[in-house]
Amino acid sequence: MTANMELTQTRETIRVVIADDHPVYLSGLRMLLDLIGEVEVVGEARTGTEALSEIYRLRPHLALMDVNMPGTSGIEVTKTIATRCPDTSVIMLSMLEDRDTFLAAMRAGARGYLVKGASSEDIGQAIGTVRRGGVVFGSEVANWALDYLNKPRESSKPFPELTDRERAVLELVADGLGNASIARRLGLSIKTVRNYLSRIFAKLQIADRTEAAVQARRAGLGN
Repeated sequence: MTANMELTQTRETIRVVIADDHPVYLSGLRMLLDLIGEVEVVGEARTGTEALSEIYRLRPHLALMDVNMPGTSGIEVTKTIATRCPDTSVIMLSMLEDRDTFLAAMRAGARGYLVKGASSEDIGQAIGTVRRGGVVFGSEVANWALDYLNKPRESSKPFPELTDRERAVLELVADGLGNASIARRLGLSIKTVRNYLSRIFAKLQIADRTEAAVQARRAGLGN
């Protein structure tokens, strides 16, 4: 079934906002969507904050959202949309075939997850499926969804939106360690630790490491 046939069955023009911090990819994505019948790109954004603003203003049917954007991450934007704009569905786009990021995106409320490089037909089929109430994964990540659904339930971990490495960094923050000490303990560079902290703050919607330490200790992390 072609992308146009998939979307024609929805019998409506699907209003879409696209969000990505790379201008070239954003332009290319718009051109791909222009080839798909029944899709209208009504807004663009290059940061998480801009994406939220455009979605609040335009109330599109669907957002195609990059995972990693300056400021508020695509995952945090998705979590906010799921709460405040439930009529807008989100399909996540990612350069990385990363299991933890995929799971975090789906927990945040995304209705689809595609690896960048998907064809216009794949994107069209995904948009049509999600608009009709379905959930869609790219072939690259479909097995992760099956593995996750089929594996035995584990005891719940605090902050499930964090990866194991991010949780390890947060636990050391709760212990009062600075960036240099965390880097030595985990065998990372200080810059990498800073990047982890930025992602942790974004995912947990907190402002600084003091608040991070308080939340972590309340959740049982730290010695």
